[in-house]
Amino acid sequence: MTALLPPAATYADLRDAFRWRIPAACNIAEEACDRWVGSGRTALIHLHDSGAVERITFDELHRRACRLANVLEAQGVARGDRIGVLLPQCPEAAVAHLATYRMGAIAVPLFLLFGTDALEYRLADCAAAALITDEAGLAKIEPIRNRLPALRCVLAPDLAAQMARAKDTHARAATGADDPALIIYTSGTTGSPKGALHGHRVLRGHLPGVELPQERFPQQGDLFWTPADWAWIGGLLDVLLPSLFHGVPVLAHRMQKFDPEHAFALMARHDVRNAFLPPTALKMMRGVPDPARFGQRLRSIGSGGETLGAEILEWGRTAFGLTINEFYGQTECNLVVSNCAGLFPVKPGSMGRAVPGHDVAILDDEGREAPPGTEGAIAIRAPDPVMFLGYWNRPDATREKFRGDWLVTGDRGIADEEGYLTFLGRDDDVITSAGYRIGPGEVEDFLLSHPAVQAVAVIGLPDPLRTERVTAVIVPKPGITPDTALARDIQDFVRTRLAAHLYPRQVEFTDALPQTATGKIMRGVLRQQYAAKE
Repeated sequence: MTALLPPAATYADLRDAFRWRIPAACNIAEEACDRWVGSGRTALIHLHDSGAVERITFDELHRRACRLANVLEAQGVARGDRIGVLLPQCPEAAVAHLATYRMGAIAVPLFLLFGTDALEYRLADCAAAALITDEAGLAKIEPIRNRLPALRCVLAPDLAAQMARAKDTHARAATGADDPALIIYTSGTTGSPKGALHGHRVLRGHLPGVELPQERFPQQGDLFWTPADWAWIGGLLDVLLPSLFHGVPVLAHRMQKFDPEHAFALMARHDVRNAFLPPTALKMMRGVPDPARFGQRLRSIGSGGETLGAEILEWGRTAFGLTINEFYGQTECNLVVSNCAGLFPVKPGSMGRAVPGHDVAILDDEGREAPPGTEGAIAIRAPDPVMFLGYWNRPDATREKFRGDWLVTGDRGIADEEGYLTFLGRDDDVITSAGYRIGPGEVEDFLLSHPAVQAVAVIGLPDPLRTERVTAVIVPKPGITPDTALARDIQDFVRTRLAAHLYPRQVEFTDALPQTATGKIMRGVLRQQYAAKE
């Protein structure tokens, strides 16, 4: 277990001493699994819904990945093909990713709460050749499968039988650092979701940003868990793959619905030492009385996706006996800013300092680095190992993401004299709700397909638990009477057909939407208008 971050007494020393070690030839399957074959180490601890516990070694994980790679290749799936992974936190999901990487194919993780429309868009956009799922996922795919001509292979309930007949050895593809490995879809404010394409270097690129907030991860006895789904970059590349890279076991357990008391008990029962807990989970856990009674022994907690306030930080010190380290990133360029209480003081409200190896700055409106204390755009200098290769089949959108050598995040921030960065807000209207970054454009486009909706704007309004709640402001079609029954119908429409985490928890009806002279909806005006009513 060798960390990428070198020993150092201060943050300045750490930044000065750090050097990237990205081999020209690398494959995520080798780095996250094959390198530990023969070690006897435990890779996954799978807690079944029944309560049964299954421990899976790296050797077994490797054999399963080889078998699945052979099954996929027998079905005609080849290097460069996109493979959808629609599975919960379970060994099968990890195996699906490792098999895909070792084939030189491209993994496309898909969220379990996606409805058929959201799944169809993503699978069609990347022209996925194969999908690995379970019975629940199969039920969602069957109605749309005939509209996905590229999808030649769907592996679901009979997969175990096919793998049992396959060889447990497989020749891993020779891949380079910049060869494509992974597409994770992200949303902006306009148009459809974009697929952020990452190369095999993305795993090593994440490691410093995992090691720092997890207090010099890995240490002897570490064991990692997160309630975040592995379909998102936070679950997959903040937890699962970096832990496997370091030979640290990961607790795999899918909660049907997040239960804060169960989370405390789960971490204590399984001796979890490291956790990624999104701010919404922490807010819910804050309501559990006397958390010390569970006897948890956490060593480190990282949190990201929303800003943590002083109140949550102080509660965390009492509840866990440690300081929660906030971090920052986005799907295109993740884990580039972080706190590390063991190395430098944590300032409430600040998301930390630039992680060693990443050049993060605040840019002014001219694209120049702004002086300390000046608000501007949060940006990361290219090239950077954790940075995406580009948006899948969207060269124009990729170019728009950059300002010279800087990737512009779309977020606003400010930096102080010591290099602490504070997130101030978004300039692209993305909604942050329960740890999810939600692009209103996707939800608006979908709502327009509802028979009662003439026009719609989706905004985020302040929410004490979720940070923001998704709110739909709707102009009904002529002859439609807006009422609570229609609002419920619209909510169910999004929840069941698009995604449960995208549905508007608040629906408002109006006669017209405020627009600019060019016809753009003025979401800022709507946010002010409806926030003032509360």
